[in-house]
Parts: sequence; C-alpha cells; structure tokens
Amino acid sequence: MSSIGTGYDLSASQFSPDGRVFQVEYAFKAVENSGTAIALRGSDGVVFAVEKLVTSKLHEDSTGKRLFSVEDHIGMAVGGLTADASAILDIAREEARSYRQSYSMPISLKYLNERVSMYIHAHTLYSAIRPFGCAVIIGSYDPKYGPQMYMIDPAGVSFVCFCLFIYKCCITCLYL
Repeated sequence: MSSIGTGYDLSASQFSPDGRVFQVEYAFKAVENSGTAIALRGSDGVVFAVEKLVTSKLHEDSTGKRLFSVEDHIGMAVGGLTADASAILDIAREEARSYRQSYSMPISLKYLNERVSMYIHAHTLYSAIRPFGCAVIIGSYDPKYGPQMYMIDPAGVSFVCFCLFIYKCCITCLYL
C-alpha cells in the first residue's frame, strides 16, 4: 500500500485498508521532528534534560520550554509540539489538584500516569479531535516508593522505565 494517506488521514478513527491510522502516525512524526528529551532514574531521584532548539536569532529565551513541574514532587519533560504539551500539562495539573482536594494528600505518580494516558488515548478514538503530537516523560520521588518514572507516547500507551530517551523516531526504554 501507499505510504501517503490517500484520504484515510482525515480522521483519527479511520483505518486505512492495511490497518494503519495515519493521524496517530503523524503525531509520532511530530515527536520525531522535535528535540531530544532524556530522563534518568537514579537511586534517590529522577533527572530530566531536554535539548533546546534555537531555529532563529529572533527566538526568545523564555519561549519553547519543555520541562515542567506538575506538583512539588512531580516533574514532566516533553518531546513534540509544545502547544499540545501545554494542554497535557494543564490536564495533569488539574488531575493532581482534583486528587488533592478529594483525598487531602498528593497524587501518586502511578495514578496520575493512568489518568493522563487515558486522556491522551481518548484523543486517538474520535474523529472530531486529533491525537496529541507529543510524548511525555513524568517522574517523581516519593519517600514510600522511591523514584518513579513513566513515559506516555502519542497513542496513549504508557511505559514504566529506568532510563528514557525521546530522540528522533526512537523512543527507548532501558531496563537496567
């Protein structure tokens, strides 16, 4: 089959004859074309790093951030479209705030990962909305569970890993 959409790329809920969903593939391409994001889980914490892409001399230093704080104990690094990352960050912060209001305690990273990945996955199911064009690495340190780290790809699939790289087409988990 042809590698171009040929009409099957108009909606996220439409499969091509060979079983591909082109809108999700385009979201992965957006991650592939962005800068590298790396997260390392150590014995006493999680470290995030992102490549800062400067495409113009007119670029302002305060724009295009890809490292965020969801709560005091949860951080996030993204690769892909920063506008989509901002929307995902808002959802993660709202989930954390809602959990804290309901249970009077901070949200666990595992629960936050499940909620955010379900939200991202829901955007791959309906024709009226498009998939998010970013991959997210979230990490935290909890005195009870130690350091934890998850990655959510544009399809809404989440991975728990020790070391994560979002680089070009390669989204890699290393189990040390």
